[in-house]
Amino acid sequence: MQVTFDDGKLFYDLYSALLSFVNGKLKVIPEQFSDSKGYTSLPPGKRLAVRDALYAHRELLDEFVKENPAKLSSDQLEIVGNWKHAVIGQFFIFRYLSKYAIFLNTDSPKKAYGVLALADLFEELVGPYLPRLIQTVLLPFKDKIIYDGLLSGHNITFGGGVKRRLNEEYREAKEAFGIITSLPEGELPPRKPKTQPKPLVRLVKSRSDDAKVALDAIVQMTDAFCKDHLNDEYAEMCRKLATALARKRPSPFLQGKLETWACGIIRTVGRVNYLDDRSKKPYMKLPQIDKAFGVAESTGQGKSQLIRKMLKIRQFDHRWTLPSMMDENPMVWMLEVNGFLMDIRQAPREAQEIAFEKGLIPYVPADRAEAGEG
Repeated sequence: MQVTFDDGKLFYDLYSALLSFVNGKLKVIPEQFSDSKGYTSLPPGKRLAVRDALYAHRELLDEFVKENPAKLSSDQLEIVGNWKHAVIGQFFIFRYLSKYAIFLNTDSPKKAYGVLALADLFEELVGPYLPRLIQTVLLPFKDKIIYDGLLSGHNITFGGGVKRRLNEEYREAKEAFGIITSLPEGELPPRKPKTQPKPLVRLVKSRSDDAKVALDAIVQMTDAFCKDHLNDEYAEMCRKLATALARKRPSPFLQGKLETWACGIIRTVGRVNYLDDRSKKPYMKLPQIDKAFGVAESTGQGKSQLIRKMLKIRQFDHRWTLPSMMDENPMVWMLEVNGFLMDIRQAPREAQEIAFEKGLIPYVPADRAEAGEG
């Protein structure tokens, strides 16, 4: 699933000539290079900078073909000219097949591309364990699809839930478009898939943003679960909790499966708000959350316990109590005042304000009472 040696050499000769032209026009990096040896000797970051400059100024591709500064043949210029059909973005390397590797895009509609490697097999570049999240540029080359030799990877582990979703989207992509093995893709409209593809997260370039990628994926999971089983109020509180966890450094989301974090977040919010109390609506036993995410009950309990420890979440914690539950949860308002345990809502305004300033209660009850009277 890679090009021949001669085709690989031809690609790098053409690509380095094009990027040398771009760098000469835009002065992206100070280094000068005129051939593939000079180009490939550059650090990856500098090659990425020139490559990104090309696709930010695609008109330079037409200028290169017109001026032909590298004195290429007509066949070679045709190859370079076809790179205007490049597909740029984020992909899941989903599967290795004998003919090519399957790249699934992260945009809609979902598409599956059959991509050939260059000098090194993809398995050698990204490892045998899939899926892997990467960012690259797909290019047409002699009626095939290759990548441009630059991959930006993301060190994120995916569990069973994401893998099942990718399998579903791969089937939908094949049904709608087939496996795309040449660019441009053609003018025929796609067939309507049987089910609406579910959105997947976009990737970003730097490792510092891996936590944001993980957060987006987790929020998609908790939102979907709350939509199907709970309500918008739970979804909002789960987003708040996920965001609070993502702010910690290092982000805990960079360790462990994302489904387990999503499960633990919903479990934690459910525990604070008595989700497993039959008198409440919505109602759900907490082990049902584990089952929905394909997580063992002990794992779900452990992750929730870890979250509560990390953020010091206690039972009846007003920070994580649903707004609709706030007034009917007396423990939110039970505080010790002058040595006596009392409902702070019955205390003078001054005491309520002090409790609010210390973060012990979510708001000053007297303000709500006055607003209701008005």
